Amino acid sequence: MGKSRFLGEFEQFVLLAILRLGEQAYGTTIRQVLLDVIQRDVSIGALYTTLTRLEDKGLIRSAMGEATAERGGRAKKFFEITAEGKQALQETRQSLDAMWRDVKLSFVGVK
Repeated sequence: MGKSRFLGEFEQFVLLAILRLGEQAYGTTIRQVLLDVIQRDVSIGALYTTLTRLEDKGLIRSAMGEATAERGGRAKKFFEITAEGKQALQETRQSLDAMWRDVKLSFVGVK
């Protein structure tokens, strides 16, 4: 991954949501996947801050869709993961897997 490009937890979740959604990845749908899948209710502002950071890092790209009447004439901003984003996600997963290897958690006495 080169220059310490390990992804934070929330960055991983956002990238994975974008991958799950494919061509339907925009703010509201990403937010909904995070809520549905990991029960994490995030503000749209926190989500867009992360999306901007990921785009600045070159891990995702965005494009404006068509304006729609249902949105009061506003367009949706769609996101897709780049090859670099997929690589960063894969390398972060491999690093986490390596760290977890041979770790045994004991839940004896844990309530």
